[in-house]
Amino acid sequence: MHDQHSVAELPSVRRQKILLMLERDGKVMASELSQHFAVSEDTIRRDLSELATAGLVQRVHGGALPRPKDTGKDFFTRVGETDEVKTHLAQLAARQVRDGQIVMFDSGSTTLQIARSLPSDIAITAVTASPLIAIALAEYKGIKVIVAGGQLNPATMSASGHETLRLIESIKADVLFTGVCAIHPEVGISSLHFDEMPVKQAMLDSASHVIAVTTADKLGAVEPFVVAPCNRIHTLITEQHVASGNVEDYKRLGIHVVQTSLSIR
Repeated sequence: MHDQHSVAELPSVRRQKILLMLERDGKVMASELSQHFAVSEDTIRRDLSELATAGLVQRVHGGALPRPKDTGKDFFTRVGETDEVKTHLAQLAARQVRDGQIVMFDSGSTTLQIARSLPSDIAITAVTASPLIAIALAEYKGIKVIVAGGQLNPATMSASGHETLRLIESIKADVLFTGVCAIHPEVGISSLHFDEMPVKQAMLDSASHVIAVTTADKLGAVEPFVVAPCNRIHTLITEQHVASGNVEDYKRLGIHVVQTSLSIR
């Protein structure tokens, strides 16, 4: 009879589970993780070192702690700022929308900007779990807005939970504008927030064509919680000059990459 860890797991899977345990318990110890996953402590120490190198945990003697809390800008600060590159990317993305389509909008400041960049006479059905995006879309006379309700996450200003998932899973969208915290050609699409994962995954499953719109700094980046592999994306819209990684890595995965000629830093 096999126990739950008798079959060796991929290191990436084991490390993601370690991150989940860290979020739940606030601390992990190498000795306990070794027993839990039925691997050597040396293997666990390598896991923790890799996670620390990626900036996902803080190494301490015998184990690891959560990384220091993000001191970056909050959602409303990011939304209120004028970013010429992000605005141009959003305008490129908005041109992908056609009358009569069902379009899903994931949460995020970039997807909010896409909603604001749609043609004034567009006629679509829009689905979103973000109240702010829903309000922006409601200003268009030709857009029917469907809001997926649930518990609001103040960090992302988006709903999550059973009710949110049930509505998203009941809709087959033509296009999804997925929010991107980080995207890595090998790791995939990842998020800083655990409760975002099921909603993002449901949206990916519900859309015929997935468009990711992101600034160059999120390419090659990794966050703690992996949502899906990169090949779930059909079109990637990003900047012309990419310092982190190579867009060819994404093209080799079959992703259509669109790069704007505008790049201001």
